[in-house]
Amino acid sequence: MEYGNLGGTGTTVSRLALGMMTYGAKSWRDWVLEWDDAAPLIRRAYEGGITFFDTADIYSLGASEEITGRAVREFGMNRDEVVIATKVYNPMGDGRNDRGLSRKHIMASIDASLQRLKMDYVDLYQIHRADHNTPIEESLDALDDVVRAGKARYLGASSMFAWEFLKMLEFQKQHGFARFVTMQNHYNLLYREEEREMNPLCAAENVGLIPWSPLARGFLAGNRKTNEDKAKGGETVRAKSDAFAHTMYYREADFKVVDRVTEVAQERGVKNAQIALAWMLTKPGVSAPIIGASKAYQLEDALAAVELKLTEDEVKRLEEPYEPHPVLGMH
Repeated sequence: MEYGNLGGTGTTVSRLALGMMTYGAKSWRDWVLEWDDAAPLIRRAYEGGITFFDTADIYSLGASEEITGRAVREFGMNRDEVVIATKVYNPMGDGRNDRGLSRKHIMASIDASLQRLKMDYVDLYQIHRADHNTPIEESLDALDDVVRAGKARYLGASSMFAWEFLKMLEFQKQHGFARFVTMQNHYNLLYREEEREMNPLCAAENVGLIPWSPLARGFLAGNRKTNEDKAKGGETVRAKSDAFAHTMYYREADFKVVDRVTEVAQERGVKNAQIALAWMLTKPGVSAPIIGASKAYQLEDALAAVELKLTEDEVKRLEEPYEPHPVLGMH
């Protein structure tokens, strides 16, 4: 494993983060692994050098946070070394105030997350999306209070437009508030629209990128089928039930990118996933892509990707078939 700084902070993280959305309760999503199946994978990730774990209150409606906290305790993780991230924004109940980025919801949510994690603080507290129903002044003031209360060490943000993020960063700067140190955005070989504005903004503001879905929800692994082939079967459980992915990928150009990944992978004698992750680790400003792993081989492929160094020519070949996409993943 390799390590680097979390954005512009002095905190060190592994170059891969383990996404904890995969672990929680099957009642939330049928592809989610519950504790008995999740535990060996989380343990292996930690043994493989991963020290960065990313969850959210919405994942399995809190069960993912419970599993994350349990893993830290049961596997003897050094709390001073591991970096635990969670998020706030999405609905956690039917109540009108059980969602969004109001002061009321942020204050209730950080306490509820810490209770589920059984921790005194999280290292990174992220807003899962922008809340257009709450003034940013209210949200940023509340988030600053969370940091000053010692309940979070740093703040992060997730998918939004670059102008929205800059507006928030400037407000934080003007008022001396704790600033966002990371952007968790939708970024991978199939979706590179973030290279237009968000990634350069983050570079200019010294904000680290921790991209979600670096393998395009498994699409880049090469196991997705065209609409013609899907009827023949062969897709994973998640692929079949992942309606969200079908709204984002499955364009003809996307399959051309996957074909190129496959070419480079075969030349190197490695898996597609390793090439896709190795590509992301070449990108400036990327602190740690967030990987998902529901099977042992997926985790091993990800760990191996850190040691795989692509040439400039390989990077160019991987990027060449890309075609612009509509903006995806903001909501």
